[in-house]
Amino acid sequence: MELLTTVADMVKARNAASGLLGLVPTMGYLHAGHLALVKRASEETTAVVVSIFVNPTQFGPTEDLATYPRDMEHDLALLEQESVDIVFAPSVEEMYPAGYSTYVDVEGITSRLEGKQRPEHFRGVATVVAKLFTIVRPDCSYFGQKDGQQLVVVRRLARDLNLCTEVVAVPTVREPDGLALSSRNAYLSKREREAAPVLSRALRRVEELWRGGERDGEALRREMLGMVQAEPLAELDYVSVADVATLEELSAVDRPAMASLAVRIGRVRLIDNVQLGGEEEMS
Repeated sequence: MELLTTVADMVKARNAASGLLGLVPTMGYLHAGHLALVKRASEETTAVVVSIFVNPTQFGPTEDLATYPRDMEHDLALLEQESVDIVFAPSVEEMYPAGYSTYVDVEGITSRLEGKQRPEHFRGVATVVAKLFTIVRPDCSYFGQKDGQQLVVVRRLARDLNLCTEVVAVPTVREPDGLALSSRNAYLSKREREAAPVLSRALRRVEELWRGGERDGEALRREMLGMVQAEPLAELDYVSVADVATLEELSAVDRPAMASLAVRIGRVRLIDNVQLGGEEEMS
């Protein structure tokens, strides 16, 4: 496994690569959810690049950039076990050198849900992903379904800018009690961890109602709202049942949709989603 830290070295390695190349972009502090992406990439491509970069441009001024969990040594050991070919771990200065002033905005879909709560977030995500796609030039790129809006944004980015990579969605990996794996779960206290599965319970309930024939978007949103409000430690940011492509809220769920929510439990902000129809139903 090669560890590369400069853009020049990554470009050189890409130029020397043959066959299909897969990219798994991460911010490190790897868990089983990340490894599921790596395994999928290994199954479908000839060589796998995992990027590890805590991207400062997607964090707001009051968010947890300074305290975001990091453990490079552990990450590298895990990736070695998975027979990853290249780890690309650039510094902030390498990705955003002095005088850097170019950013990527994906309009419309980034103003809703997470974008409404975190106005600069997706500009940072789109910018760093565009840079990674340009540097690594992957044939296939692997993203977790847990970050549902991010997946929509990245697919639009790749399509609109002709970035020539297939964006592959990998199902969310969950704890036995349903909590979606996230690096931020490490921040939860014992009591907060017990409360956190309220997100997945609310989504499972919405999925049950939808499978039972419920198509009233407002009724589904009310169900999620009620379940979250019943958990004393949960502070709701939003619930949504939206068109899976445009992220516009649906009054009638008559097309593939994404049910999603964001909840603060203590100081930790958690997100989760489930698709109603469409890609997840067909997998």
